[in-house]
Amino acid sequence: MSTQPIGIELVKRGLVTEQDIEKALDYQKKYPRKKIGDILNILNLCDSHLLIEAIGDILNEKSIYLQENDIKVNVLDYISLDLARRNKAIPFEETAGKIKVCFADTSNKRAVEVVRLLLLNKGLVMEKYITFESNIDNILNSLEGVASENININADVSGLVDSIIKTGMEKRASDIHIEPLENKIRVRYRIDGILITAVEIDKEKQSQIIGRLKAISNMHQERQESQDGRILLYPDYNIRVSSQKNVNGEKFVLRLLKKNADVKQIFDLGFPKDEELVRKCFNKKNSITVIAAPTGEGKTTTLYSIIDYLNKPGINITTIEDPVEIRIDGLNQIEVDQKATFSNSLRTVLRQDPDIILVGEIRDNETAEIAMQSGQTGHYVLSTIHTIDSIEVITRLRKMGISNYDISSILATSVSQRLVRRICPNCAREREFTEEEKSIIRKIGEKYGQDFNLDGVKTYEPVGCKKCNNSGYFDRIGIFEVLIIDDELKEMISENASSYELRKKALQNGYRPLIVDGIQKVIQGITTLEEINNKLIIY
Repeated sequence: MSTQPIGIELVKRGLVTEQDIEKALDYQKKYPRKKIGDILNILNLCDSHLLIEAIGDILNEKSIYLQENDIKVNVLDYISLDLARRNKAIPFEETAGKIKVCFADTSNKRAVEVVRLLLLNKGLVMEKYITFESNIDNILNSLEGVASENININADVSGLVDSIIKTGMEKRASDIHIEPLENKIRVRYRIDGILITAVEIDKEKQSQIIGRLKAISNMHQERQESQDGRILLYPDYNIRVSSQKNVNGEKFVLRLLKKNADVKQIFDLGFPKDEELVRKCFNKKNSITVIAAPTGEGKTTTLYSIIDYLNKPGINITTIEDPVEIRIDGLNQIEVDQKATFSNSLRTVLRQDPDIILVGEIRDNETAEIAMQSGQTGHYVLSTIHTIDSIEVITRLRKMGISNYDISSILATSVSQRLVRRICPNCAREREFTEEEKSIIRKIGEKYGQDFNLDGVKTYEPVGCKKCNNSGYFDRIGIFEVLIIDDELKEMISENASSYELRKKALQNGYRPLIVDGIQKVIQGITTLEEINNKLIIY
């Protein structure tokens, strides 16, 4: 590999001029993630075929200017669209047990290794090539076609926006992103936690689409700063809308919330199937239970399932939420706003004779203190907090100014979770675990005192079909860890023990981290090792 920057090497070879490189560098200031070679191709500053050939020669890699007619295989037979997009890779020709694969970046060793192992499991030896990222993206977009066939881009603006929203509902999207780019408008759906491009629309329709979205979400038409609104045109959905100005216009994100969605039972979410554990974790008086996870990992859904489990005619349950996402009969549900904050609402609720209080989120010291006080006065409080795991809940509460005494006496249980995608049952392909995968699983088992039995166990790999939008995955499931604050931990918390000391003691007392539940779900054939790695980075 040359030690010179590619731009200098290309100038030396007479393929481009120094002025061309300057133009490319100016472009790169605006789009810093793009490589010089890709930019020279985008700006059409030299012959694309000669350019990629030269780049391959400089990098000592095989190269091809990949186009659709170069693809001699059914790509989705070898790799799911999700994996192809994530690793910027496309298999394009198979011969005698070898398969040629194009990458946008052959220096990305992790991406190359992921694809190599995937194909090796299919009995194929990978031969890697390099091409332009735009070529990869164009081919993947043509393969994807997730929803474009259902979106009527030729309808008037009202019909177009309506078809975008209705298609998102049909495709189980949680969010719809309508994004103005430099030369087009891109519509993407978040399905099972992953953003998937649905359609691209002519730039000339941008102002009409923005106008229509603002009109139906009750936003100010003339204002271009960020706004929030709601769309109430669809009887089964409450759609929250957020707008944000960017360099290409105004981006809109629509959050699709079903009004009467069924509450899933706690075990259906992926919580360990142990009735005794559920009874120990939840429904304790004079205490608080906290669900911990980063944003978008299903904390609220878990809270609802717990409330549904505890909901009985003889119990007064009050919830304080932002917003009320699912309405449950028999509950007193309060929605916070600028006047009725979490802390203000919680003070009022305490005068309403509640048995159980659900606080949507502990965000600040004031809410944390009132929640703790509620637990001290005979109530059972359920809430969520943004942190990485159940041990760090204690650290987070400390940083909010809650005393060690209050934490040790009131915090009963902390549960941490992540959402991982389920393998699509319609197209999953059974295979053996590789030796490398077995080694990873055994090392995790040894670290946490867990005996993962892999004898005769097979795993499944995502393939992709129409049902799962060619992703290989359909729906999501939670992986959980549960920390029950026993007497030993209470004493250590009151003595200001560190997270490291608390974790060490908890592991001795039976606590098992997220990764253990994740590996168990891989062995059960529910998800994949790669999905667990994407959430927890285990290799």
